[in-house]
Amino acid sequence: MRMRKNMLLILTLIIIVSLSLAGCGYSTKSNASAGNSYPNQKVHKAQTSITNGEVSEIKKYYQSPMLENKDLPSVEKRLPKVPKLTNEMPEDELDYHIGRYGGTMNTVTSVVDWDADVFVMNNEPLINTPGIIGEKFTGNVLEGYEESPDHKTFTFHLRDGLKWSDGYPVTMKDFEFAINDVIFNNELTASFPAWLRSGNDPQGKPMTFKVVDPLTFKIAFDKPYPGFLIQLSVKGWRGYNDLLKPYHYLKKYHKKYADQEQLKAEMKKAGVTDWVQLFNKKDIINTELTHRDAQGFPVLNPWMVSKSTDTYTEYTRNPYYFKVDAAGNQLPYIDKIHSTYVQDMEMVNLDMVSGKADFARESAALSKMAMYKKGSKNSNFKVILAKMHLVPTTFYLNLTYKDPVWRKVAGNEKFRKALSLAIPRQEIIDTVYYGLADPSTLIKSDYDPKEANKLLDEMGMKKGKDGMRRAPDGSKFSFTFQIQPASPDFVPMTEIIVQEWRNLGIDVTMKQIDGALWSQRNAANSLQCSMMWIDVNRWYEGSWGQDKFGVLWNKWDTTDGKEGEKPPKDVQHLYDLVNKLYQVPPEEARTEVYQQIKDEVNKHNWFFSPIENVQQPVIVNKKLGNVTGKGYAIALNFSGEQLYYKK
Repeated sequence: MRMRKNMLLILTLIIIVSLSLAGCGYSTKSNASAGNSYPNQKVHKAQTSITNGEVSEIKKYYQSPMLENKDLPSVEKRLPKVPKLTNEMPEDELDYHIGRYGGTMNTVTSVVDWDADVFVMNNEPLINTPGIIGEKFTGNVLEGYEESPDHKTFTFHLRDGLKWSDGYPVTMKDFEFAINDVIFNNELTASFPAWLRSGNDPQGKPMTFKVVDPLTFKIAFDKPYPGFLIQLSVKGWRGYNDLLKPYHYLKKYHKKYADQEQLKAEMKKAGVTDWVQLFNKKDIINTELTHRDAQGFPVLNPWMVSKSTDTYTEYTRNPYYFKVDAAGNQLPYIDKIHSTYVQDMEMVNLDMVSGKADFARESAALSKMAMYKKGSKNSNFKVILAKMHLVPTTFYLNLTYKDPVWRKVAGNEKFRKALSLAIPRQEIIDTVYYGLADPSTLIKSDYDPKEANKLLDEMGMKKGKDGMRRAPDGSKFSFTFQIQPASPDFVPMTEIIVQEWRNLGIDVTMKQIDGALWSQRNAANSLQCSMMWIDVNRWYEGSWGQDKFGVLWNKWDTTDGKEGEKPPKDVQHLYDLVNKLYQVPPEEARTEVYQQIKDEVNKHNWFFSPIENVQQPVIVNKKLGNVTGKGYAIALNFSGEQLYYKK
């Protein structure tokens, strides 16, 4: 054991040294994507401060050479009167440089119709919080806002001249349509969203919406809702299109506005039986922006789907994108993104190390660091380390699973504490994360198998002749970890924990299943024990495993008691605390309330998060500019329009 740990320490040091050397620069070969920039283009000087400027100081705007000689209005006419001066990253986290136009950025995915890296790059919220930190809020799709002193009324201002990707102007009708005709339509929205109720409370009163003038609208609540801005900025990566939809495009699929004969023809063409199915098929929501069906759908994002096949999806710059840099260059810098679909996660990583990916964060894992470093020596990519915005591996016992024996055992806090005490966190950190993580402080991180066995004995879980423990009533007790290999660290980490729990006499096994099947089974309350990441690092996310450790309780909470089962008092208390995050001022939420939630999770062991402060590798082409290892790794995606290829 000591020899193994010594070898792991040596390997960790080698990786850390290699990462340090990776930033020093050395001769590289360029791939095709990086060579597609326009070699003779002029790089314009900043007209205002790069990090804290005013767009009013910009007197002239520029566009990508790709858009020249196209049948398009001038760049000045395509931009809103007051464009958004990009500020996706805080100035202390990125040494920002004015970039160059051109190039095609290659990405790789193992999921059909989905590329997580491209999705985050294309995510455009109504309001921005630089670095996705949740402390400062600025305009984004919307030019600005005011919040009333009592935190009940929010006034928002639309950018004058903002246009959809097909050139149609964005108007108040687009907000009215999305809110009045979709959100408040019972056929399209069966359950009114909790985040649009007072205080994010599922039982709260729905918001009210009022158009003030062609560029102004108000949203109001009957109770204070200080956390509403975080809901509009980055919470849940929902983007702009819950509250803003292209009316001119979607009206022909809505029964209120469509010609009924044409509507029937469209339904027949789409192979659906009612208008609601048709509308939902045609309305591309934020999480569907990388889908094949998104081709031709009007967007406000930096890139839009331009071609999609069974093997790849191509995204092309939006000529009406509303952001500029300090030199007046319309963003994004990069003209196209080419996302290649491969069979599985292993193939994704093989493509990364062969230099076929210019940017990869979602699928990169510390468990593959040795492979990355070996591959980067003679390739066109480098590896940087940044903070992970979530806890990458968290284990859940579904306390509402249908089996009554399971419920009695898993519902006993002694059982959950015993399992927690049998998790070898330091071994996981050393073997799976090469030492680049810390033991969790969210849940007590003691490793004490002796105490774990004692707790199981106290429960009456006696061992049978096979060495496996029985349930307290003497019946056979076993369960299966059903995991999807969504990240390379999922399998090795689960294997370690399964073995440790079996050492306690718990009859547990691991089974890998497809991601789509995992989602279906989780929603159907059919997973007994599972694993997935959890987003508890950022105070505002409010994702504390509610939909995994108690599926039916969460369903009750999110459907206003119409479905599922009423949660016990201690779980309801957790739900109330999570709602409170948005009912008090952000400074109080991210300190006092956030800590209270942590204390409850630690007390009850509702899930197991063995590690925290994980470093996340990001694979980037060596020629990519405006890349940083500071802040959250995912913030690099979020500011993807700022990436560019150096000359």
